[in-house]
Amino acid sequence: MRLVRSCAASLLLAVLWAPLEAQSLTAEKIMKRVAANQDKAEKQRAEYIYQQRIRIATRRPNGKLLRQETTIYSVVPTSSGIEKQIKSLDGRYWRKGEYIDYHGEPRPNSDSIDGDLVKDMRDDFANEKSKDGLGRDLFPLTSDQGKDYWFKLLGEQTAAGRQAYRIGFGPRDHNEITWAGEALIDKQEFQPINVFTKLSRRIPFVVRTMLGTDLPGLGFNVQYRRFDDGVWFPVSFGTEFRLRAVFFINRQITISLENSGFQHAQVDSSIQYRQPK
Repeated sequence: MRLVRSCAASLLLAVLWAPLEAQSLTAEKIMKRVAANQDKAEKQRAEYIYQQRIRIATRRPNGKLLRQETTIYSVVPTSSGIEKQIKSLDGRYWRKGEYIDYHGEPRPNSDSIDGDLVKDMRDDFANEKSKDGLGRDLFPLTSDQGKDYWFKLLGEQTAAGRQAYRIGFGPRDHNEITWAGEALIDKQEFQPINVFTKLSRRIPFVVRTMLGTDLPGLGFNVQYRRFDDGVWFPVSFGTEFRLRAVFFINRQITISLENSGFQHAQVDSSIQYRQPK
């Protein structure tokens, strides 16, 4: 009977404690757990090799395609980040009334405005300084980035079949131009499922008028997935925005990135991800 009473008391405490713990979870506490888990996840992701596919296109404001490139990389972890090797590069560009296709390096007409834009975007938004091939400064999830942001719990919802917290975020310094948006955080494992961002404020009026430079619509959508071995990995990334620079550059930019074909670098195992139909 003593054992029964002890078990009953423990069960009662667990039932009472669960809602109290849930109520005490503020957005800041949730994101601190996320940051700690992301720091750990970065180390776990560093053990995998995978394939990365990047597609970038530039268009005129009327929608006419000017240049498009699709690059497939083999990504291998290193002690300081990742190392990428190009497996294939295919593109096309508009010149003198027709589209010209090309394959591999050297990229033709690469010193043109659109050729430079495509290369710069690819280097900036998918760099080799992170363990997962995404620019480290795009999403305030790790502990060293999160300290500069405020967070707010907006509610809960189901995302990708999992229960999630909905967290809003933005820079603590309201004068800083950086990222703001929302993140869906897995309630069970405190890992990001989706992160949506936009610029925290518009480009200053003086820059827009005097220099003719603006980035309307700039923002990102990154999707994470949990694989069977417990590792969370960003599997897709996308953005579409307008670029106006120094009066004579006016382009619509589209970027998409997919990570797939994950294989553990130290043991004979692999994890697969397929886009839902």
